[in-house]
Amino acid sequence: MSIRLLKTLVAVADHRTFSAAADAVFITHAAVSQQMRTLEADLGIALFDRSHRTPELTPMGRAVVARARKLVEDYETLVPSVLGDDGLTGEVVLGAVPTTLIGLAPLSMSILRARYPDLRVRIRPALTSALLSGIDRGHYDVAMVTKPILMPRNMAFLPIADEPLHLITGQEVTETDPIRILNDQPFIRFNRDAVVGTLIETWLQENNIPVSEAMELDNLEAISSMVNANLGVSIVPRPCVRTAYTLPVNNVPLGPDAPSRELGLVHRKEHPKHRVIEEIHAALLQAVQDNPPDDDGAAPGVA
Repeated sequence: MSIRLLKTLVAVADHRTFSAAADAVFITHAAVSQQMRTLEADLGIALFDRSHRTPELTPMGRAVVARARKLVEDYETLVPSVLGDDGLTGEVVLGAVPTTLIGLAPLSMSILRARYPDLRVRIRPALTSALLSGIDRGHYDVAMVTKPILMPRNMAFLPIADEPLHLITGQEVTETDPIRILNDQPFIRFNRDAVVGTLIETWLQENNIPVSEAMELDNLEAISSMVNANLGVSIVPRPCVRTAYTLPVNNVPLGPDAPSRELGLVHRKEHPKHRVIEEIHAALLQAVQDNPPDDDGAAPGVA
């Protein structure tokens, strides 16, 4: 029995099918099947009930998975624990929604680097749905996301900050009523594949606000630049940190029922790099505390 077989077993338990597990551990479906039969032979027990179209873990198999998780975690942290650094060296892959790339991400990573100079963080941007899928497949260790309506059961969510949505307009717009502005001005829509885009669309529908859609964008600079050029108005999150990259636009509150998006850090439960994840979360919270946004908000973004 090898740690490789135990890792594959845990992947099957997490992903529910041999095919999905194969993608997660970067081997073929046939290799997963062969490894599981080898593990069953080594242990002398049936881990899977193969009478179903998709093999299911037996009660004994589920018990073995629980112990295997601990063994895999102990293996992953063996060298760091001996060295006494709790894994705070080496590399971690951090996914991030694009909203965070010009404010929260650089501020927090600067804090983290000052504390742990031997820890290398690779940042990969994507929308929330892609980040959750990437975490599930093992492409990211952890990710900053907009909290979805339903969180996957195998993932943990660590809150960072709430960002209320507000309306931004070009400086030529003098109206201050958000409903009138939305009725009169072209609307620059968030990408509806984004969680924030869904929040905005839901708010518009619940308040029966028709909009004249001018364009749909998912780029941070593009949205603010279009609004600044008076090509339309947009609804965006109010960033939780101050940023130097702010264009001169008007910020109009949406009213008492304005929705908010919740930023947070997501990772797989029982992740072996839990100590690193804790420190990344601490750096994010510190960045929010040390860099409060200006009273009139800052540049918009997409998540």
